[in-house]
Amino acid sequence: MPQNAIQVCEIFDVWGIDFIGSFPSSRGNKYILLAVDYLSKWVEAKALPTNNARVVCKFLKSLFARFETPRAIISDRGKHFCNDQFAKVMLKYGGTHRLATVYHPQTSGQVEVFNHGLKRILERTVGENCASWSDKLDDALWAFRTAFKTPIRYTPYKLVYEKACHLPIKLEHKPYLALKHVNFNLSTAGDHQNVQLNELNELHDQAYENSLIYKEKTKRIHDSKIKDRVFNVGDRILLFNSRLKIFSGKLKTRWTGPFTITQVFLVTDIHKKEKIKAKTEKTEHGMKKR
Repeated sequence: MPQNAIQVCEIFDVWGIDFIGSFPSSRGNKYILLAVDYLSKWVEAKALPTNNARVVCKFLKSLFARFETPRAIISDRGKHFCNDQFAKVMLKYGGTHRLATVYHPQTSGQVEVFNHGLKRILERTVGENCASWSDKLDDALWAFRTAFKTPIRYTPYKLVYEKACHLPIKLEHKPYLALKHVNFNLSTAGDHQNVQLNELNELHDQAYENSLIYKEKTKRIHDSKIKDRVFNVGDRILLFNSRLKIFSGKLKTRWTGPFTITQVFLVTDIHKKEKIKAKTEKTEHGMKKR
């Protein structure tokens, strides 16, 4: 189906949230709860022993206290996100909970991209000592926050703090630079502060424009590869299960079926019935003719 980008106007307005894991136990932790801001690409993550609703709500309260209440939180339909505790927290703080479409993980693609990236960094840093991944999490987050992001043409750190991050290699010259630029004139310092605030607003606006241009470009590329598939009543189809996890050494396929189409409504909504259980009907997106 055609790609529909989620465009955000202000930083920290929309966050994507998801769990990663389970991992080998590291200081009692087996999961990582990850949150990504859709505009600035700023990442927050926490190592946790469980993946239940209680730890999610505690994480959200900490997130809201630091970055203000967002307009929306986007997540999948896992039970740790779809529950009364989560709903009460969102109602209390005035945010909206948006759910990803079933069998369509691209809805929360922002988080999925960072999930894979975080896993790769941890794999390369922990080496053979897999139980040390929780100790390396902060370093991995630092790498994410200071890395250049193509969609916004800045680093997340630059957008949030309006300054470049001082990496360890630069610390040797930091005292000299601080003394060189010190200014004890309150009037001049105040004017300089106002200039910096205006520059930060300009950075946010530029990041928004860059993000919009990038998403329009990726949409054109994505939509140009779409094939016009026509499904008719009586056709035999296979269903693509995007949630199936493939493990090395096990021969599994992501395609299930075959099924028979019983009704056709919209281009992407088709009713099917199972080969054996003729009474079962569902509405799916990922399908192909058998």
